[in-house]
Amino acid sequence: MAKMNIKKGDKVLVITGKDTGKTAEVLSCFPEENKVTVKGLNIIVKHNKPKSAQDKGGIVKKEGKIPASNVMVVCPSCDKATRIAHAISENGNKTRTCKHCGANLDNAKKATKKSTAKAEAKPTTAKVETKKAETKTTAKKETATETKTVKSAEVKAETKSTAKVEKTDAKAEVKEVKSTSTKKVEKAEPAKKVEDKKTTTKSADKKTTSTAKSAK
Repeated sequence: MAKMNIKKGDKVLVITGKDTGKTAEVLSCFPEENKVTVKGLNIIVKHNKPKSAQDKGGIVKKEGKIPASNVMVVCPSCDKATRIAHAISENGNKTRTCKHCGANLDNAKKATKKSTAKAEAKPTTAKVETKKAETKTTAKKETATETKTVKSAEVKAETKSTAKVEKTDAKAEVKEVKSTSTKKVEKAEPAKKVEDKKTTTKSADKKTTSTAKSAK
């Protein structure tokens, strides 16, 4: 059996079949069958039966196997579909090379993996920064709300204290008014008594004079 020259992670171009002309990454290789599965291509539908009460059955879509002869490796350096040649490196290792530009496919694949890892790492750092900014803004909002609540509580306490003071002042004024009115009443009563006495004395004098005249 000939050794398969396509490896997992290679970018391949489909040259025959329903997905002709499409390029994607190899997900898995099956050297015994001389077949590969390519990401997002040759989608098949499988009906799964639940094997137990806990398992969920249903219709599942997944990538089907494609014969390795139906795809060609795309060179990362020249971006062309190429047949694979072999060369021996300085270390004595057998490597895969591009027929067009002679670039080492294995090293190029490692470089592309590193670049993709860096590109994936950048968004994560951006997400971390955005999360930090969000936490800062939430902390500022919380402090602002706390200060608002404290200020509102102080204002309420001040209003309550002023209302109490006003009530006490009003009560004191009412008491003063009552005391002044009672004093006026007390002053008026003896004056009335004196007037009554005067009237009684006058009436008595008149009676005495009238009796004296009648006696004469």
